[in-house]
Amino acid sequence: MRYQITGKQIDIGEALQTHVQSQLSDVIGKYAGRPTDAMVIFSKSAHEFVCEATVHLSTGLTATAKAHATEIYAAFDSCGEKMDKQLRRYKRRLKDHHRDRTEPVELFGASSYILASEEDYAETAEPETLQPIIVAEMQTKIPSLSVGEAVMQMELAGAPVLVFRNEKKDGVNVVYRRDDGNIGWIEP
Repeated sequence: MRYQITGKQIDIGEALQTHVQSQLSDVIGKYAGRPTDAMVIFSKSAHEFVCEATVHLSTGLTATAKAHATEIYAAFDSCGEKMDKQLRRYKRRLKDHHRDRTEPVELFGASSYILASEEDYAETAEPETLQPIIVAEMQTKIPSLSVGEAVMQMELAGAPVLVFRNEKKDGVNVVYRRDDGNIGWIEP
């Protein structure tokens, strides 16, 4: 497993890096059989330290956790507890409801666009054109998952929506969190 432990405008020592590797490998080892890499970023926000951890699993799923604390070790320990909780839930769901995936998730390339909101050009009464202004364009990956795995991935990532390729129907589908807290599924 590959670890990338960095600090944003703060110096992290060798002792913290060793602590992070040992604790994170214990947490991941309990629940995930084949993790590929982990990225931990420490930063400072006013008087608090912030720890963000992202773990990529060989199944294609990504678990993320973020925590704040006044001490850097406490920030990581809190982040580790959140990661432990996410991976425990993921493992339980796999055991209870989903088949074990023997091969990694297949990913397809796609384009992702960020469009300017109406507030950005609300000063003008009438827009010059009806085409939205594209602020950013980037490449993204669309995973090939079952519906249950897509819901799990969306919840692990904390995302409001996930676009995926349905393994059974071989079409592009969308799962999203509704305003009432339930999960919506769009299958064209």
